[in-house]
Amino acid sequence: MKSSGTANDLSFAHTLRAEWIKLRSLRSTWYTLACLFAVGLGITFLALSSAGAEYESATAAERQAWDPTGLSLMTYIVAQLIIGVLGILVVTSEYATGLMQTSLTATPRRHRLLAAKVVLATAVAMVAGQGLMFSAFFLGQILLGAQDVPNAGLGDPGVLSAVAGGGLYLSAMALLAVGLGTIMRATAGALATLVGIVFLVPALAGLFPSWIQGLFDFWPTLGAAAVLATVPDPDYPHPWLNLAGMCLGVVAVLAAAFVVFRRRDV
Repeated sequence: MKSSGTANDLSFAHTLRAEWIKLRSLRSTWYTLACLFAVGLGITFLALSSAGAEYESATAAERQAWDPTGLSLMTYIVAQLIIGVLGILVVTSEYATGLMQTSLTATPRRHRLLAAKVVLATAVAMVAGQGLMFSAFFLGQILLGAQDVPNAGLGDPGVLSAVAGGGLYLSAMALLAVGLGTIMRATAGALATLVGIVFLVPALAGLFPSWIQGLFDFWPTLGAAAVLATVPDPDYPHPWLNLAGMCLGVVAVLAAAFVVFRRRDV
C-alpha cells in the first residue's frame, strides 16, 4: 500500500510539473502578469499623485477617516480582474487550442489534472498578488510622504494584516476564475461572469431584496474587500470573517467545477 501511495504522489508531482511547463510557455501568462503590475502600480501612482490637495481640502471627519493603507491598496479593484484573467487562462487556454484532449489522455484521472491546475494557480496568484499589494503599499506611502500628508508604516496597527489580506483576496479571486473557466470552458464567457460578479452585482446591490442583502457581507468588492482597510467600516465590522465567507463561496464554485469536469467528455 505504501508503494501505491508513493506512486500516486509522484504522478501528481509529474502532473503539476507538466502544468507549470505549459503555463510558463504561454506568452499570455507573462503578458498578464506584466499587465497586473504595470496597471496596478500605475493606478496607485495616478490615484495618490493628487492626495495632498485632497487632504488639504478634506473636512475634519474626512481627515479622521483618512486611511493611507486603504488608499494605496485601492488598485485591487482592477487587479482582481487581471489576476482573474490569469486564473481563467489556466484552464481555457487548453480548450481554445484543443490541447485539453491531449492533457486528459496523458492524465486520465481528471480530478488530478484539475487539482494540479488549482494548486498551480494558487501558487502563482499568491506570489503575484502579495507582490503587487506590498509594492502598491510602499509606492503609495512614498507618494503620500512626499506630499506631507499622513502615511503609514508596515509596522503600524492593522497595516500588515491589510496588505497581506489583499494578497489573499486576489488569490481567492484567481481560484474563483479557475472554477468559472472550468465550468464554462470559454475565456469570454468566464470573463464576462467574473466582471458581473466583481463589478455589476456590487453596483446594483441596492436593487436586490432585503433577504439577499446578507450575502453582500461575503461578496467580492463589497464585504470581503473590507480586509484591505485599516479604518473600520461600520457596514462590514468583521472583515476577516467576510473574507472567509467569500473563500467558502470560492470553494463551492471549485467543487462544482470538479463535478462538471469529471462528467464531461472533454
